Amino acid sequence: MTSAARRPSADVSVRIAWTEDAEQIAGVQVRAWRQAYRRLLPTDVLERLDPSDFAAAWAQSLERPKDARNRVLVALERNRVCGFAITAPASDPDVDPVAEGEISEFTIDPDQTRLGHGSRLLQACADTLRADRFTRAVWWLNSTDDTLRAFVTAAGWAPDGAHRELDMHGDGAVTVKQVRLHTDLGED
Repeated sequence: MTSAARRPSADVSVRIAWTEDAEQIAGVQVRAWRQAYRRLLPTDVLERLDPSDFAAAWAQSLERPKDARNRVLVALERNRVCGFAITAPASDPDVDPVAEGEISEFTIDPDQTRLGHGSRLLQACADTLRADRFTRAVWWLNSTDDTLRAFVTAAGWAPDGAHRELDMHGDGAVTVKQVRLHTDLGED
């Protein structure tokens, strides 16, 4: 038996988040935001982000979701949260929230990328949306995030022509342009 054959495989999985995951989810969120928004937001704003401020909100939303089909999924390595995603009924006015779901958040810890967590999490999102009887899904991506867009389009998502601009401060000083992608949730 070779040493590679004896090496234990990684204990990785995706599951529905528990309230006890709130602190780890908040930590992943803050680390990811610091990286994703480093060119958009002032450094001092990013440095002041405190995971404990986000953890309480996560705990509350995990305890009392707004809709029975709002799901927070976590990608795990053993018992450590490496990423998270939120699936829910689609919220855009031009879609059918009964038939269409959305991935409203998809975040992998910047130190845990390219280890398979994103692929497992994306598949779990599709499976969860399908289980909630959605037939189509949408997802808003920052137009400049070429890495995530390439990952998502390789998984079968495509632009549907919709776009929007988010005002980060409410004063027009910092905006983020986004494009909407969609996919059919028919069985693989």
